[in-house]
Amino acid sequence: MTKSHGCDALTRRTFVTGISAGMALLGLPGFPPPARARVPPPATLIGDRFDLTLGYRPVNFSGLPGTALAINGATPGPILRWKEGRTITLDIHNPLPTGSAIHWHGIKLPSTMNGIPGISFAGILPGQRFRYRFNVQQSGTYWYQSAWGFQQQQGLYGAIVIDPAEADPITSDRDYVVLLSDWSDERPTTIYANLKKDGHYYGRRHQRTATDLWREVRAKGIEQTLRERHRWNLLSQSDRTVSDVSGYTFLLNGQTPEDNWTALFKPGETVRLRFINASAMTLFDLRIPDLAMTVVAADGQNIQPLRVDEFRLGTGETYDVVVRPSGDRPYTVFAQAIDRSGYASGTLTPQAGLTAEVPPMDPIPVLGKRDLGLTNANSTPDSDEESMARLAPAGLGSNSPIAHPSSEKSFAVATRAQAPASGLNDPGVGLRLHRRRHNRRVLTYADLRSLTPTTDQRQPQRELQLHLTGNQDRYMWSIDGIKFKDAYPLVFNHGERLRITLVNDTLLIQPMHLHGFWSELETGDGTYLPRKHTVLVQPSAKISYLVSADTYGRWALQSQMLYRTQGMCREVRIV
Repeated sequence: MTKSHGCDALTRRTFVTGISAGMALLGLPGFPPPARARVPPPATLIGDRFDLTLGYRPVNFSGLPGTALAINGATPGPILRWKEGRTITLDIHNPLPTGSAIHWHGIKLPSTMNGIPGISFAGILPGQRFRYRFNVQQSGTYWYQSAWGFQQQQGLYGAIVIDPAEADPITSDRDYVVLLSDWSDERPTTIYANLKKDGHYYGRRHQRTATDLWREVRAKGIEQTLRERHRWNLLSQSDRTVSDVSGYTFLLNGQTPEDNWTALFKPGETVRLRFINASAMTLFDLRIPDLAMTVVAADGQNIQPLRVDEFRLGTGETYDVVVRPSGDRPYTVFAQAIDRSGYASGTLTPQAGLTAEVPPMDPIPVLGKRDLGLTNANSTPDSDEESMARLAPAGLGSNSPIAHPSSEKSFAVATRAQAPASGLNDPGVGLRLHRRRHNRRVLTYADLRSLTPTTDQRQPQRELQLHLTGNQDRYMWSIDGIKFKDAYPLVFNHGERLRITLVNDTLLIQPMHLHGFWSELETGDGTYLPRKHTVLVQPSAKISYLVSADTYGRWALQSQMLYRTQGMCREVRIV
C-alpha cells in the first residue's frame, strides 16, 4: 500500500480510494441525502482511555448534501478531556479504504506518538488499529487533526481540553469550547487541482472592478492611482488577495450561523471560552460586540490577563478568553473570515431561544505598504491601502535572502523580502485601524506575557533563519526556496537552546507550526516569554522565537495552511 507523507501530497491511489468510498456511501441504504438539519455540538469524552473509530457521515452544511469524514460518527469529533500528569491511551480504528493518522496538535509527547506519517510512524492503514499512549505533561486548550493528506478538510478534527494537576489559576462559572472550522462542498482534490492550475483561482472574485478604479481615481488622482497599481502589476499580485481559498461554509462547533450554536450563562457569571481554529485554510477575526474579552491563555499556556475587543485566530492557534456578561441579554460570538467571504457565529444567552444581532462584516482587507515591507516597523499607517521590509520580485536585485540559492529554481520563489520588519506589533491587514476608527482593542503578539517565568533562561547557543517562500501563480510553496521533498532535515542537538527567525518572503500570512516543542516568542521581556506552538508570520515581516530541543526524535516544522503544507515543510531531527 502506498503511504501518504504527512508533509507531502496524497498519492493518486489515496485520492481515488477516498473519493470512491465517499461517493459510494451516499448510495448505500440508510444514508439518504440529508436535508438541512441542526447538528448537535460535539460530545465530551472524559478519562484516560479512549476508543475512536474513523468513518463517514452524510452532512448538509450549505444546502447541498455531502459526505464528511467522522470520528465516532460525528463531525467534528468528540471533545477529549484529559488530566495533566495522567497517562492517556487512545485506540484509533481505521475502517476507511485509505490510510489515516491523528496528530495531537501542540501536545508534548514522544515523536513516535506525534502522528506524522513518513516522519514518525507509518500511518494507520485500512482495517488497522493504532494505539497512542503517552503521559500528559501540560494543561490547557489544544486540538487534534488528521495528518493524512487532506482528511482534515473533510472533517477529521476535534478539541482537547486538559485540566491542570493543581488548582487552575483561571476560574470560571461556565466553560465552553468554541471550535471554528471551514467546510467546502468541493472535494479537497478538486480545490488543490484548481490551485495548481491557477494560484489565484479562488481569489479572483475579490479583484478590483472598474468601479473600484474610478473611486480611487476620484480620491487620489489618476497619477497616484496608476503608480500604486503599478507596484502590484510588477509582482503579478492583487492587493486584495489575503486568502488563497474561499467559498467555504464556516462552522462553530460543527454548526452553521443558521444553526446558531448557543451557550447559556447567568448574568454576572464568569464564562471561559476556549477558541480553537481547526480550519484548513481560514484565519478568523473574532469579537463579541458589546462584551470585552480578557485573554488568559494562548495556545494552551496561561498568560498575564489581557483585555481586548478583537483578535485574529490563525489556523492551528488557540486562545482562551474570559467574559463576564452583566446584562440580562444575549451576545453574538462573531468570527469573520479574513477575506470577509463569510463568518461563523453563535450566541451567549441567559435564556434559550434569545438571539442577538449579527454585526455586518468589515470591509475586505487591502494589502498596503507594510505588507510590501515599505514602512517602518513601528509606524502606524493611516490606512492599509496607504500603508504600501522592501519586497522585490524574485530575480530583481543582487541581495538574495534565500539560504540555498544554488538549488533555487526561478519559478519557485516569486518575491523576496529585502528588509523585513518585526511582525510582533502588527495585528495584521484588516485590523490595523480598528483601534482608532472603531475604538477596538486589538491583540498583537507584543502584548503577550507568560503568567509564570520563562523556564529556560539560557541565551540561545545557535541561531537559525528560515525564509518562507513561494510562487502563488504556480501555487508552489517552500522553505528557503526548497520544497519539502528536496530538502535536508534541520538537525538540532539535544538540549541546546536555539533562536529561530522566520522571514516571510510572500504576500500571504503564514501560520507555522513546530511539532514537539514550545516556540517562545521574543516579545522583549525574556523573563516572561509566551509559549506558542503555532506562530503567524506577517507578509514581508519576520518573527523570532526560542526553542529548547529537549526531546529526541523526528519532528516537523510546517505551514498550518493545509494546501501549502506539501511544500512549506521541513523535517526536524533532535540528535
